Amino acid sequence: MKFGVFIFPTDQSIRPDVLAKEAEDRGFESFWVPEHSHIPSSRKTPWGGIEGMPPLPEQYWRTHDQFLALAFAAAATSKIRLGTGITLLAQRDPIWTAKEVATLDFLSGGRVEFGIGYGWNKEEMAQHGTAYLERRQLLREKLLIMKALWTQDEASFDGEMLNLEPSWAWPKPVQSPHPPVVMGAAAGPRTLADMVDFCDGWLPNAQRHGITDQVKQVRDALGEAGRDPASFEVSAFSAKVDIIEDLRKASVDRAIFTMPSVGAEVVIPKLDSLAKELALGR
Repeated sequence: MKFGVFIFPTDQSIRPDVLAKEAEDRGFESFWVPEHSHIPSSRKTPWGGIEGMPPLPEQYWRTHDQFLALAFAAAATSKIRLGTGITLLAQRDPIWTAKEVATLDFLSGGRVEFGIGYGWNKEEMAQHGTAYLERRQLLREKLLIMKALWTQDEASFDGEMLNLEPSWAWPKPVQSPHPPVVMGAAAGPRTLADMVDFCDGWLPNAQRHGITDQVKQVRDALGEAGRDPASFEVSAFSAKVDIIEDLRKASVDRAIFTMPSVGAEVVIPKLDSLAKELALGR
C-alpha cells in the first residue's frame, strides 16, 4: 500500500514546498492539497452540505491557490506524486484548468494526480456563475473538454451544455494519455456511473463513506462496464493508522493521512511519528 499526506496549506501553516520535501524524504509517496477560491461569509451552506455540522474551520478560506502550492512542492521535490484533493472543477474554467494541470505535469516530470469533485458550497459556486443543480453535468463536460485538450493536437468538444471550437493547446501532459483523474465523492449511483464513465480512480473519505463496503461495488461496476478493475486506483482519504489493515483487506491502494494546518514546529514531529508508525524507510 502507498501512503500520502494531505494538508490545507495556508498563510498560517507550514509551507507546501517544505512539507512536500519532508514527506518525500521520509518515504511518503504522494502530497495532496485542497482548494477553495473563497468562502462567502454568509455561511448559508453548512460544512460539507451536511446539516448539524460544526462551524467551518478558518483554513477553508485561508488556503493557498492549489496549483501554485503544488508547483512549489514540485520544485522542491523529485519523485513524490502531486495530488489535487480535490479540484472544484464545476466552478472552474476548463480551458485554463487543463492548461494548469498539463503545465504542472510537464514541469514535474509526470507526477500529477488530478482529484476532482462536484463541490458542496452553494454560495461559492454561485459567485463563479455555477448553478448547484447543474454541477454534475458541468463537471463531466468540463472534464471531457480537458481530456480533449490534453490528448488531441486540434481539440474540440460538442456537449449539451458546453462546446470547444477546434483549438490548439500545449504543453501536453507527460503522463499518457493524461494524469489520472480521481473522483473525490461518496459512491452513490450517479457518482458511481461517473467514475465508470470518465475516472481512473476514487478518492473517498475513509471516515465518512464506508469505503471498506463500497470498494467491491465500485470494482464490480467497472468490470461490468468492460473496464479492468485492477487499473482503477482507490485512495482512502482521511486515513488512520488503526484502519490500515482493514483498508488492505478491502484492496485499497493508497492511504492518505491529514496533517494539521499549523506550523512546521507541530507538523514535522507529527510527520516523524506517522512515518515511524507506518514503518516507512525500512
